[in-house]
Amino acid sequence: MKNIFFLLVLYNFSASCVSAQKPRIAIASFGIESSTFSPALTEEEAFHPKYGKDVFTSYPFFSDTSALRSRALWFPTVAARSLPGGAVTREAYESIVNKIIDRLKKDMPYDALFLDLHGAMSVVGLDDPEGDFILRIRQVIGIEPLISTSMDLHGNVSVRLAENTDLITCYRMAPHEDAMETKQRAVENMLARLESGKGKPAYKARIAIPILLPGEQTSTRIEPAKSIYRQVAPASQQEGIVDAAIWVGYPWADEPRNHAVVMVTGDDKQKVTATAEQLAKSFWDARKQFTFVAPTGSLDECLAKAFSSKTPPFFISDSGDNPTAGGAGDVTWTLQQLLARPEFKSGIGPSLIYASIPGPRLVEKAIKAGVGGKVEEVVGAVVDARYAPPLLISGIVESIEQGDGDAEVEVVVKTGSAHVIVTRKRKPYHKEIDFTRLGLKPRESDIVVVKIGYLEPELYAMKNGWMLALTPGGVDQNLERLGYKRIQRPMFPIDKNMIDPDLSAKLIK
Repeated sequence: MKNIFFLLVLYNFSASCVSAQKPRIAIASFGIESSTFSPALTEEEAFHPKYGKDVFTSYPFFSDTSALRSRALWFPTVAARSLPGGAVTREAYESIVNKIIDRLKKDMPYDALFLDLHGAMSVVGLDDPEGDFILRIRQVIGIEPLISTSMDLHGNVSVRLAENTDLITCYRMAPHEDAMETKQRAVENMLARLESGKGKPAYKARIAIPILLPGEQTSTRIEPAKSIYRQVAPASQQEGIVDAAIWVGYPWADEPRNHAVVMVTGDDKQKVTATAEQLAKSFWDARKQFTFVAPTGSLDECLAKAFSSKTPPFFISDSGDNPTAGGAGDVTWTLQQLLARPEFKSGIGPSLIYASIPGPRLVEKAIKAGVGGKVEEVVGAVVDARYAPPLLISGIVESIEQGDGDAEVEVVVKTGSAHVIVTRKRKPYHKEIDFTRLGLKPRESDIVVVKIGYLEPELYAMKNGWMLALTPGGVDQNLERLGYKRIQRPMFPIDKNMIDPDLSAKLIK
């Protein structure tokens, strides 16, 4: 018995030693892309916060059985992510930040923090929210823990954010098919530095590039962004470099930090600075080559092209009110134009799917009427009525689906040859199942109009024609119509003939 007792004690002691050697790492996530040109405001409920161990469910690489999970002692705090929208209220921002801070305090000290941001958050009355957020984290956990930050390439990297993070990386694809890969890279880089004993990289180089372009002109599906971003992975794999990243920046917020940025981190000063300067120069030199990822035109021009298409489906992006870029999602201008067209008024015209428009009052009437019932009610223009008023829709309820995480309730109303998706709350439509679960067949529809910018992968794969409609809204693709007052000037392409900027690398302490 004594021998057995001794072995158990020895085993527990050994296990505790192994556990003690593992780094203690906190996790926090707070992100949204928010337009200051939209009248919408984003409240705390839009972030659907996850707490504690539920945070792991946001990251497949943190599954219970993953090898990565076993390499550290993890302390998840809060994961709060919202659909893009309007500026965040100060109350919502403070509430979520304080919840994260409170949870960080409970399990200190830490060796590191994985910080998952978007980077384009706007908060009422506060410039540079991500910079403010990370500074407040540092004030709690101290300057010693390593912070590894992952971001969207449409985020903004202020000097304050750069100063307070140690490792930083962002997506290398737009659309963001590498989003989860990027987050995992941020974690892997962090663990590698901790396990090797190297700790924080010796050098961080940052270069601000005075370019501000919409994502629809900087998609990595096409040149020149395709070639520019193709350089990033090889650049980050050089000896002496930990990571390299290019941020396009977010154009629909009027703030001084909004512009493109390059950052490179590593231990070789010469390689870090030279690589940052090379990447920045490639972006600047290509500035006049950026173009839209799809043919563009007015709504009428897009419809003319769609009507002449022989093979469905033809997609039209209602880009000015794109909810995945920060639009309010309830601008009725495009839908009003569509339903006024004679081609769609009869039930025998070209088939049209429109996704989507919020209309909670119509949704409630549709629930009462049931599938097959008639419904009539106004929709849209509650948040953003600058371009068109609420729109009266009258038609037959084709389907009702409840329980969606964003829309809550979705209703399909057939009016003429149009199938209009009306939601209780705004929702972007990116996947085929978003349509088919409502009984719609987008592959067989003559025209599909979506509130979106560039098509997400599944829609892009099914299209047999596509145009980007330059429609009005809070994320207008024509940046010159937005009326910037606070961004740093000169800024390309608003200042088309500006002189070449200083693109020398600035080392961040």
